[in-house]
Amino acid sequence: MAVANSTDALPTPAHPMANPGYGKRVAPDQAPRTANDFAHLPRREASIAAFIDQLPEGAAMDAKTLAKVLPDYGQQACRSALRYLREAGHLLVRPVVEATEAGKRWVTRTFFSRTARPTSWWERLLRGDVPSVERPEPEPDRVPEEPRRSRAYRALASLGRIDPRLTLSAAECAELEPLAARWLALDTTPEQMTAALTAGLPHPINRPAGLMRERLERKMPPVPARFTHPPTPVRPGEALPPDEVARHADRLRAAAGIARKRGAS
Repeated sequence: MAVANSTDALPTPAHPMANPGYGKRVAPDQAPRTANDFAHLPRREASIAAFIDQLPEGAAMDAKTLAKVLPDYGQQACRSALRYLREAGHLLVRPVVEATEAGKRWVTRTFFSRTARPTSWWERLLRGDVPSVERPEPEPDRVPEEPRRSRAYRALASLGRIDPRLTLSAAECAELEPLAARWLALDTTPEQMTAALTAGLPHPINRPAGLMRERLERKMPPVPARFTHPPTPVRPGEALPPDEVARHADRLRAAAGIARKRGAS
């Protein structure tokens, strides 16, 4: 809520103070003030809460006083807002017996906290046993790590260094990456692939990504015969190394993709 902490009438030194023993009491151990302290509240309650939050200790904050200094809200609106703030955990209004030189008397204590509190916390506050909470130090901003790019992606990104007319965006490199990966799965080096893609370029080049897609598809190297069957183990019953199995699976997938592509054309 962008207007959560905005108020039409900010507290001034002339704001009326309550009689001794009454008025606002600032609850301890509150979080530092931010622009979104009351963003979870409805607009009216957020505006009144932000106003009360800036009042000094001992300031009058009853519905009648608030209605006089907040022109947008009458007494009934302020009374309803104070009731809502109590239910939301920002406000505690409690009559207590206070000892004075003249004897004991009943007073109404009004605690306000910009940090919403559960009922159990307020009860502990009245008993005087609210512990001091150590707030963790904010962690420094982490610089996001650059994603690890595949050989196919890096080869496509390097085309602009070979010929500036072939400069591709990150999105275009990612879109063409599967096609380039098929090339490299067929024992083609990145250097061989970029040489094939940049040889005999037309002039002018209006759509470098479209041109590279067309060349990646049209100039796709054939599947070597040795890729159609897995290599025979050195000894009967000997399993292939896992990395060799993975490489062969990649080559078969590339070959299958090429076959489907050519069958559809």
